This record gives sequence, C-alpha cells and structure tokens, in this order.
Amino acid sequence: MSLEIGIVGLPNVGKSTLFNALTNAGAMVANYPFTTIEPNVGIVPLNDARLEYVASLVHPQKVVPSTVRFVDIAGLVRGAHRGEGLGNQFLGHIRTVDAIAMVVRCFEDENVSHVDAQLDPLSDVETIWTELVLADIEIVERRIEKVKGAAKAHPKDFAAELSWLERLRQHLDAGQKVRDLDISDKERDWLSQMDLLTVKPYLYVANVNESDLPQGHDLAERVRQLAQEESVEVVALCAQTEMELQEWPPDEAQAYLADLGLKEPGLQRLVRASYRVLDLITFFTATGTKTVQAWAIPAGTTAPQAAGKVHSDMARGFIRAQVVAFDELKSAGSFASVREHGKLRTEGREYIVQDGDVVHFLFNV
Repeated sequence: MSLEIGIVGLPNVGKSTLFNALTNAGAMVANYPFTTIEPNVGIVPLNDARLEYVASLVHPQKVVPSTVRFVDIAGLVRGAHRGEGLGNQFLGHIRTVDAIAMVVRCFEDENVSHVDAQLDPLSDVETIWTELVLADIEIVERRIEKVKGAAKAHPKDFAAELSWLERLRQHLDAGQKVRDLDISDKERDWLSQMDLLTVKPYLYVANVNESDLPQGHDLAERVRQLAQEESVEVVALCAQTEMELQEWPPDEAQAYLADLGLKEPGLQRLVRASYRVLDLITFFTATGTKTVQAWAIPAGTTAPQAAGKVHSDMARGFIRAQVVAFDELKSAGSFASVREHGKLRTEGREYIVQDGDVVHFLFNV
C-alpha cells in the first residue's frame, strides 16, 4: 500500500495543475472554484538511482519503484468546517490521507482569479489552518460529551481523559495544531479515538511563476520563512511548467530545467519531501531475475515487519534476513563479490531495516 498525500489548498492555487503534472492523469482544470469535487487519485513513482543500479546487476524482467499516492482534494473555503462550499466533503477526504501537501499560491496572474482581492500566501495558509482547527474543535467537543456520558456511572475511570480533552480543546481554542501539543503515550491512545486533522504531518508547496524559479519571489520567501519557523518542509515549484514539461522529450525537459537553475523536476523534489515528512526509508528486494523492487517503510521497521510489506507469509514464517547495505553492494560491484568478501549479513527478528538495505527474506510457512 502506498503512502497517500492530500493536495490541499484554497481554490485556484494550482492544485489540479500540480496533480496533472504529478500523475499525467488529466484531472479537470478550470478557473472557478469546486472544479474538483470527488478527489482525483494518482500514483507517482519515486525515481531512485539505487533501484536502477540494483536492477543493472540482476537484469530482471521487471523493475518496480516505490510509489506515492497523491489525492487532489477540492478547494477549501472559509466556513468549510460549517459545511460551506464543499466543506464536509473536503474534510472527509482529507481525513483519509497520511499527510498534507498544502499548495500556496505565490504567483501573480490577472487571468486566474483568487478568493481574496490581494494575494497573500500567509493569509491563505492561516485560512486553511483555521478551518482545520475549527473542525478539530467540533470533534473534540463531541468526544467530551461522549466521555462525560460514560463517566456518569464511573467518574474516576474517565477523570484523566476528560481533563486531557479539556486541555486539548483549550490548545485548539488558541488556534494551535494538535501536532504542536506534547502528548504522552496514554494520551496518544485517547487521541487515536478521534480522527483529527491538525495532527497530520504536512509540508508546504509554494506555487510560483516560472520566471521566479528556482527559489521563487518574495511571496515564496514568506512561505519559506513560515516553514522554517514551523520546522516543516517547503518545495517551491511552478505547477504549470511542471505540467507542460511532461509532454516534452526527457532530454529536452532536463535541459530546460537546467536553464531554469534546477537539477531535477519539482515533482521529484515533492515526492522526496513527502517521504521525509512521513519519516520513510526505502529497502530493496531482488527476486532472482524476475523482479527488483523498492519498498517504502517507516524508519524503525523490524525485519519481520518489512518482510510483511513484501508478503504476509514472509512475516508469518520469518526465519532470518540476508542483508547488504547498498553502498557496500555498489562498492563490491556484484552480489557474488558481496558474498565473497563476507559483506552479506544474516539478521534476525530484532534487526531494524536501514535505508538502502538490499534484503533477501528466508521464511517457512
């Protein structure tokens, strides 16, 4: 299963244009609010030179990269938490994603309307967070009422949870995100019973004019400073340019990007940033000459858990894992050389899979 990133923003900030560039799915793009009603979903591969290198050693029939699912969610408007615009649908769709990519308009274009008379990316960001916070407050208040009802018969059993819920509501009332609140393991259990929005990991996407690449204009700089203050990722790109380059021959597109001062497409920078936001790493499997595949897993995943990513039988019947770090494989130049020089390690159930590991799972079911 791929991780899922929700592309979120106000109307006419370039969400669907970005989605088209990411997926070549042809999502409808138009200059009026609510063009996107049902969310479009596209699966985007992560370009990884390590995967290509492993494949060059094996010459498999199939090479499968790890992927990210991007979801183009309807534009949010003020009052969404009360159901304004497509608020209820918007909030429902965003609850299902693993992380949020908040697209912020940092380009001037008199032919593309904006929800406000003056373009102000920080005001746009504040509008979105305000709606998400207000939606979370409603959920917390409903949870408080439910717990109060249960506490009537056994007040001592629910006293701690009610106290924490009240503190959580006060935190939200102050306009703060849930993810900015220190939460204990016990409180995290309570939190898991509510589907809150502001607890999700997120990053900002500053959508700029092509002429302002690679760093973006002062509008993008405001978003960059905000991201720095919040210790989150920000990616500056021109969604329109990214979409148009999808139609170009790869060598011409790469040359044009170089002219713009970019080493790689903004899309790949966004995919990589999405991995970092969710603290994901990649390991690789090479199944004989059939398939070489990249797998995305959370950092800290054990070998049996990683085996389960490949197939549930591997996790259930896990015996051990044969592992070589990618850098050691590349230095050796072949799997045969890895074995010859004793670089192929045998790891057990407690082993924590590392980014770049090439793994062969031994199992018995």
